[in-house]
Amino acid sequence: MISFPTIEGGMGPLYPVVDHVDWIAKLLPLGVKTVQLRIKDPQQADLEAQIIEAIRLGREYGAQVYINDYWQLALKHQAYGIHLGQEDLDSADLETLRASGMRLGVSTRTADELDRGLSIIPSYLAIGHIFPTPTKEMPTPPQGVAQLAEHVKTVANRYPTVAIGGIDLSNVEHVWATGVSSIAVVRAITHADDLASVVAAFDQKLTR
Repeated sequence: MISFPTIEGGMGPLYPVVDHVDWIAKLLPLGVKTVQLRIKDPQQADLEAQIIEAIRLGREYGAQVYINDYWQLALKHQAYGIHLGQEDLDSADLETLRASGMRLGVSTRTADELDRGLSIIPSYLAIGHIFPTPTKEMPTPPQGVAQLAEHVKTVANRYPTVAIGGIDLSNVEHVWATGVSSIAVVRAITHADDLASVVAAFDQKLTR
């Protein structure tokens, strides 16, 4: 059975998912502990350069930087962690990733996918999408807060859980109340007029 490393000290409550390394350079000085670089275009000219810089920034700030999808580049440059969707699990070399000591986050959208994620023994499980979101085309309907709460119970604190999908300051408290470990946000960060104020507002709401 493949088993990935645990996350030292746990995940930060706020988990921004961003599409350019420049966001990481802005977020880490604000005290954000965990962040994901999700570049959708595999043909992007500076893809590898952005991954290299994201990993460097993570080391500089002692932060957990996850690379979405591009596991070969994450492995090549010794990233802290990799985040994979269900389809990527079919093609990624999970044994090599595990042997590297890299952390693994896995996306789940249904109960069956959650079971598959649990069987891998990942570093964390992402559960989504919770609310409608235009940032990514989804093959399944929004799960909602009630279903999220059921999934969190299923995981039963065996691994950290991350809620993702349409979460912003207007609904984050309802999501947080399910007991999820971390809140992934996309547009709430990348569309923010004042990034520092938004991060501070999330920090205020994400307390237990």
